[in-house]
Amino acid sequence: MSRMAIIGAGAWGTSLAIALARKQTHTICLWANEAEVVKSIASSRVNERFLPGFELPGSIEVSNDLGAALDGAGMVVSVVPSQHCRAVFERMAPALQPETLVVSCTKGLENTTLLRMTEVIISALRGRGFTPRIGALSGPSFAREVARGDPTAVTVASCDSELARAVQHAFNSSRFRVYTNDDVIGVELGGALKNIIAIAAGVCDGLGLGHNSVAALITRGLAEMARLVVACGGRLDTMAGLAGLGDLVLTCTGDLSRNRSVGVELGKGHKLADIIAGMHGAVAEGVFTTKAAVGLARQKNVEMPITEQMFAILEQGKAPQLAIEELMTRAARSEM
Repeated sequence: MSRMAIIGAGAWGTSLAIALARKQTHTICLWANEAEVVKSIASSRVNERFLPGFELPGSIEVSNDLGAALDGAGMVVSVVPSQHCRAVFERMAPALQPETLVVSCTKGLENTTLLRMTEVIISALRGRGFTPRIGALSGPSFAREVARGDPTAVTVASCDSELARAVQHAFNSSRFRVYTNDDVIGVELGGALKNIIAIAAGVCDGLGLGHNSVAALITRGLAEMARLVVACGGRLDTMAGLAGLGDLVLTCTGDLSRNRSVGVELGKGHKLADIIAGMHGAVAEGVFTTKAAVGLARQKNVEMPITEQMFAILEQGKAPQLAIEELMTRAARSEM
């Protein structure tokens, strides 16, 4: 059995550990930055802070020691929040070798550089003298449903076809189906941008708007996501797949979506700082990604009206009702 290190013990990292442990083909170490998470799992086998109600199999090791977690790992699965990814990988760099396979499962962009997570990881490891073998896993996958064993389908994207097949083999099971893709740009941007549209969908719900509004938002949201993906070098067809439309629909309509939940509270008139404080350490990546997405869209000269309005709400305190009105009263144009 080969060894895997899962870096990040939030809900998503914990659920991936549970899903992988079901296969019994790898030894798994789950690294948690929070000492109380390690203590909780060690004492009760439950991550009470981030994924209560789900018991971790006894075969999963848990550690607060990054070096110990990485020791002997042939595959490293990164589930670190986007704004901490660079710092964590800089700490990890001495323990990583050219043959180590890295899988990024974080759906976000780095605010300061506008980079995707695989780009951040490559940049962080540049001083090691090699480019890591890396891929990105994304798709419609609520953590609680993966932990429960509900049938789920995702995609892993990499320019390294051997790595993609290795990740597919490691993760694929009767409950967790993994497809491969070579469009890293499209898969990563799809996973990041859909969180912004999900906040907007939540705003619609918080304002008491109906299904017409959300359907329009999803459709036009997908259109602007696709424009930016293509402008950045990704493929349009990726946006029709799991990391595009699939994840977008899930996150915009599912009650388990943290990003949608943030939007609901914004639509009800609550302040962003209070909403974030009430999440008790859980991360809604769309809150951070929106600023980076706006910067990237302006850099590429791509029109993204929904993203711009979410930026105005999140960063400038714009009233959600006014943002929706401005979206609806934009100059009339052809759909295509």
